[in-house]
Parts: sequence; structure tokens; C-alpha cells
Amino acid sequence: ELCNAAGPYILVESSLAAMKMLAEDYRKSLDIKVVGITGSVGKTSTKEMIASVLAQKYNVLKTEGNFNNEIGVPLTLLRIRRDTEVAVVEMGISDFGEMHRLSRMVRPNVCVITNIGQSHLNHLIDRDGILRAKSEIFDYMAEDGQICLNGEDDKLAPLEEIKGRRTHFFGLGGNPREEVSMAEIQGRGLWGSDAVLVMGGEDSGALHAEQERVHIPLPGEHMVLNAAAAACVGKVLGLTPEEIRAGLADVSAVSGRTNIIRTTHYTVIDDCYNANPASVKAALELLAMADTRKVAILGDMLNLGEESDRYHEESGRQAASLGIDHLVCVGEESRHMFRGAREQGHEQIRISWFPDAEAVLAALETDCGGLIPEGSSVLIKASHDMRFAKILDQVLAR
Repeated sequence: ELCNAAGPYILVESSLAAMKMLAEDYRKSLDIKVVGITGSVGKTSTKEMIASVLAQKYNVLKTEGNFNNEIGVPLTLLRIRRDTEVAVVEMGISDFGEMHRLSRMVRPNVCVITNIGQSHLNHLIDRDGILRAKSEIFDYMAEDGQICLNGEDDKLAPLEEIKGRRTHFFGLGGNPREEVSMAEIQGRGLWGSDAVLVMGGEDSGALHAEQERVHIPLPGEHMVLNAAAAACVGKVLGLTPEEIRAGLADVSAVSGRTNIIRTTHYTVIDDCYNANPASVKAALELLAMADTRKVAILGDMLNLGEESDRYHEESGRQAASLGIDHLVCVGEESRHMFRGAREQGHEQIRISWFPDAEAVLAALETDCGGLIPEGSSVLIKASHDMRFAKILDQVLAR
């Protein structure tokens, strides 16, 4: 039945299907390079680093915000203009078949997988399932496609060749096949890391590797690994070590993704966009670098399937073992986090539990200083549906 539209229109059975078809057709018409990025952890930070590096040589368009699914990806592709030389597209999934559909639209010239961790286990079951689902990115890879994989990841390191193409590995020097790696890493606390970028030849064991001292302004060793991924893509697309160095130095954090904010009263680690076991571990290790009192406000990690209780308990144990002063657990699943921290047996850690974000907001309203003492470094992290942005806003408003 035709609708009573005020002007001309095209009637389709599904607006989503039509948008994806338009994006796919538009992508086919473009003579540009597209970098497709997926992985369990670090997609957005790696996307930002890759875009910053490539911008030293090319006109770059990148995924904005969290537009990485079957709605966001076609919208990103349809933003590409004729003067765009490289598009950097983040691709996120939660089930089998999704990456296949994304890849059909994106048709990446460079495929990047950051890692295979524990996320969306309610559908993908285990890490082998996650690997199979993420590997669907290669289904519509361009004929001249290049592949950049994390050589430190046990599931990715064996993949030396995919669809007849040799893999470019990146890492921290833990795999001799790494073509691009970071060495002599020196942490600068919450303010980033210094390292030596090592770029080998076509054979990763080349004797005459190029080296360049670089600064990664985002904190944590996991960010150094993300920087290695960006350097690998830069190398594949013809950038010099000097251009890669400049691009890494220019990168800035995305709101909700390990964004360090210094206020009058606190140093805040804004990592409230999402959470899974690997990213929580990395965030806790980052908080542990602070030379102040350390407060972690952690909420439920959702979609972890049958092993959810164990993963939350392990996160609690990690917080206790890393010397966090006050662990604030929020949500029903985080009861297991509370128990894990308590059972770790470190008397110096204070542990609190709240049923939801609203309860934390009420506590901050009545006694913010009691929950987060003046001068503390505070980590705020949970799955997106826990709505921790409200907690972040209240802490920043103090």
C-alpha cells in the first residue's frame, strides 16, 4: 500500500536492506583504499591511530563514534566523497554472518584484526567461534587485499597465509614473524608511552630493519600494541617511518575510550563506552600506574554467556591483586566481581557494591568525597547498557 508522502519517494520492502544495497553499490564505484578493522578489543582506538597515521599522507575518512554495525557501516560508506583517498572503517559484530554482510559492503583493501578475546560469547560460544566470525572479514576482501594481524595473539599468529595472501604481522616483538613491532617500551604512566618502532622488510627477520623513536600519547601497553597495528597499516600503504611517527604523536582519545581527563579534584579515566574481560584487565592495569589513591568504578560486562560469573570474579581478583584502593562494583553480574575481590584476601582494598548506576549517582550526590576521596585517580568502566556516562558526568561536574 502506497503511503501519503508529501513528495517523490522510492518504496522498498526494507529501508535497512535498501541502505545496505546502496552502500555496497556506492563502494563498488569508488577508486579508493578502504581499511577494515575488527577484533574483540581495541577496534576504536586502533581505528583512531590508523586514521591519524594515514592522514599524514592521504585525505582520510573514518568511522565516527560507534557507527560500526549494519546501520553504522553503510552510513559511513555513504559519507565518502570523491576527494577521499582512504576510508578507515570499524566493523563490529556479535553473531555469525554479520561480518560477512559488513565485508560485502566494505570490500576492504586492508583487513586488520586486533585480537581474539572474550566478547559476545552468548552467540559466538568461545574464542574459536569468535575467530571464525571475525574471519568473515576476508569473504569480500579486494583482489589486491592486504592482511594485518596481531602476531601476539595465539589464535591469529598461526594464520601466515589467508586466501593466498601473505599476512603482515604486528606486535611487541613476541613473534619472530612480526614485520612491524614496538621495542624498548617505556611507560609514562597515564600520559602514554615511548617506544622504538621497528619495521622489517618483506621477511620479518630482515637484518636492515628501519627504526624510529615514537611517542604514543594514549596510556597502557595495549595502546602500544594498537600503535603497532597502525604502523603496520601505514607501512602497507606506503608511509615512511617519519610519517608514522608524526601520525602516532597526533592521535587523541575518543570519549568513553581510555580518555584521561584531569579535573580540579580528580584524574578520571573515562572508559565507560563498553567492557569485556580483556579491556577491563587493561584498564585496571592502567589505573594501577597512577601515583595517587586509585578508585575503580566497574559495572557489569554483558553478553559473556555461561562463563559470565567466572569472568566477573576474575576481574574482581585482578583489581585486588593490582593494589586498587577502592573497588566499586555495580550491577547484578558484578556481585561476582565483589566476591572475587573479597576472596583475593588483600586487606588494604575497600570493596563496595551497588545494584545499578542510579544507586551510585545517589551515593555520589550525598557523599562524593567518601566514595572517591579528593585527589584520587578514578576509572569508570562498564558495558554500554549500564549507562555509566551518567556517573562520568556527575564525577566531572564535581
